[in-house]
Amino acid sequence: MADDFVGVVGSMVSRTFSLELARVTERAAIAAARLRGQGREKEADQAAVDAMRRELNLLPINGTVVIGEGERDEAPMLFIGEQLGTGAGPKVDIAVDPLEGTTLCAKDMPGAIAVMALAEHGSLLAAPDVYMQKIAIGPGYPQGLVDLDASPADNIAALARHKGCNPAEITAIILDRPRHMALVAAVRETGAGIRLISDGDIAGIIHTTSPDETGADIYLGIGAAPEGVIAAGVLRCIGGHMQGRLILDTHDKRERAARMGISDPNRKYELADMARGDVIVAATGVTDGALLQGVRFKAGMIVTETVVYRSSTGTVRRIVGEHRRPERFET
Repeated sequence: MADDFVGVVGSMVSRTFSLELARVTERAAIAAARLRGQGREKEADQAAVDAMRRELNLLPINGTVVIGEGERDEAPMLFIGEQLGTGAGPKVDIAVDPLEGTTLCAKDMPGAIAVMALAEHGSLLAAPDVYMQKIAIGPGYPQGLVDLDASPADNIAALARHKGCNPAEITAIILDRPRHMALVAAVRETGAGIRLISDGDIAGIIHTTSPDETGADIYLGIGAAPEGVIAAGVLRCIGGHMQGRLILDTHDKRERAARMGISDPNRKYELADMARGDVIVAATGVTDGALLQGVRFKAGMIVTETVVYRSSTGTVRRIVGEHRRPERFET
């Protein structure tokens, strides 16, 4: 068995980790789902964190959380700089969101997931837990078609021209937040449609990769940086274009970023700046959503649905797990 766990083959993270990461997100999703609909956001998030940490610490890796929910003084969250794994395997970067959509889980609304990314050491953007301005579109477009520094009108017009359609046929996904009022107004002035989402911007970015199925063409706005890095990892696997810029709008944030090696607080990150090398991303549904089914608790069985992306092969695997020894998931 040990030979099956070789961490790096050439310059690539071992494909064995695809299944292992699925187990990690399954554990986190099941733990959070036990609190689904109970209105207890912090408890659900903590349950997912604890389950993800326990499972990651069983893996033969020398892993470091490079972007996550908090920093060292905010433990017991999975904090930036935390070392995970047995320490016996390869050095890897980890980006985590044990429960994306805590409010969705607490209200049993669609789209809550447990998600993480793993990559070769030095491959994922290491940054403090801050907000990030993001723009993303799916594959099939030329590099530079849309740009973070262009106006919403210019980006919508460029996308419409390339698709050979009117701006009114473009749909943008934007988080429903007060900070986006001006952005929403600017997009609507173009005639484009907007799909406002309450949470879940990783799934929102993923939806832009298949507009014929989802009806979503572009993601715009500000969300959390960990979700931005994880979403960039997914686009590395399935195609697409993305840019991001960290929102370092206070002295404290700029100092924290500088300690992590970020010398230019205004830098615009391209997709490969946020995730490069061999990247694996796994996500398991907590509640039912467009991307994944939520956890099902049945008599003598727990059913999960997980999607695993891998950049080196461009592979997307969907795994339906029927866990017939549910006692294994008791904490």
